Amino acid sequence: MGWGLRIVAGALVLVSATAGVGVWGAMEVMAPGPLDHPETVVIPRGSGVESIAITLGDAGVVSSPLLFLAGAKITALAGLAGSARDLKAGEYLFPAGVSMDAVLEQMRQGRTVVRRFTVPEGLTSAQVVALLDKETALTGTVKQTPKNGALLPETYHFAYGDSRASIIERMQTAMTQALAEGWKARDPHLPFETPQQALTLASIVEKETGIAAERAKVAGVFINRLEAGMKLQSDPTVVFALTDGVGELGRALTRNDWKFESPYNTYQVTGLPPGPIANPGKASLQAVLKPEKHDMLYFVADGTGGHVFAKTLPDHNRNVAKWRDVQQARQSATDP
Repeated sequence: MGWGLRIVAGALVLVSATAGVGVWGAMEVMAPGPLDHPETVVIPRGSGVESIAITLGDAGVVSSPLLFLAGAKITALAGLAGSARDLKAGEYLFPAGVSMDAVLEQMRQGRTVVRRFTVPEGLTSAQVVALLDKETALTGTVKQTPKNGALLPETYHFAYGDSRASIIERMQTAMTQALAEGWKARDPHLPFETPQQALTLASIVEKETGIAAERAKVAGVFINRLEAGMKLQSDPTVVFALTDGVGELGRALTRNDWKFESPYNTYQVTGLPPGPIANPGKASLQAVLKPEKHDMLYFVADGTGGHVFAKTLPDHNRNVAKWRDVQQARQSATDP
C-alpha cells in the first residue's frame, strides 16, 4: 500500500475513534516533535495535504505522515484551526522540537522564510540580471534587460519561488518613485530639463566615487562644468562606451581611450551622455538634485580612496602629478 492510501486509511481510523480522541489528539498535537535541529523544508506549490504530510515526514519534522494528517484533521474538527486544505506552500524554517500544532499554525499562516536579494549601487542592468540569474530560489527568466538607470539598487525581500520578473518590476517601481520624489524636492536652477537627465548624471556620480561624503561635492563639480559649457570628462563614461555597458573594462584607461568616438564618451561630447551608464542609488540621486555649492571644476584620486578637488587647471595638474607619483610608487613596490 502506498503512503497516500496508508495515510488516508490510518487517519480515518484515528479520527473516527470515539473514545480518547480528544486526549490523544491534544497529546500528539501539542507534544514536542522529533526534530533535533532547525530544518528548512520547501513545500512546492500545488502540493496536496497528503504530499505535504509525506514531505514533512521525510524531513523529520513530524514522526510520521499519518500522524500529521490525523493531527491536522483533529485540530480542524476541534475548531482549533482551519482545514488542512488551508496549509500554504512555500519555504519554511522549523525549529528543533517543533510541535505538530506549531507546524500546522505556521503553515496555515504562511510564515515562510524571508529571503533577501541585495543589489549594489553602480551596476549596469545587465549585471543586475546576471545576479538574479544566480539566485536559485527565484524562478523564471528576465525576457528583456531593462535600460540602465531603470532599477533602484536596494535590498529586496522575497519568498522561495518568486519570479525574477517580479523582482525586476519592484526595482523599476522603486526607481520611478525615488526619482519622482527627488525631482520634486530638487534645488532650484539646476541645469536639468528632465528627471532623466538628473538620473544620467547621478549614474556618473555613482561610478566616480564610492565615498558617501564626496557624492554631493563630485556632483557639484559636474554641475559647475555643465553650467560653464565644459566637457564632463568622466572616465566611467569612457569605460561604458568601450564596453557597450556590459561591465568592467578590466584594465586602466589610456589617453587613446579618451579619443574613442561615442555619444557616451564625455571627453568627446559636451554635456550629458544620452542616458545613464549604471543604476545609481538614492544617495547619488540626492547628491545630484541637491549638490554641494562650490567653485571647484576638477578632481582626481588622492591615493587614499578619495579625491582631491581644484578650482583651476594648474592646481588640478599638480594634483594629477601627485596621483601619478602614488601610482608609480605602488607599481615599484609590486615589481619583482
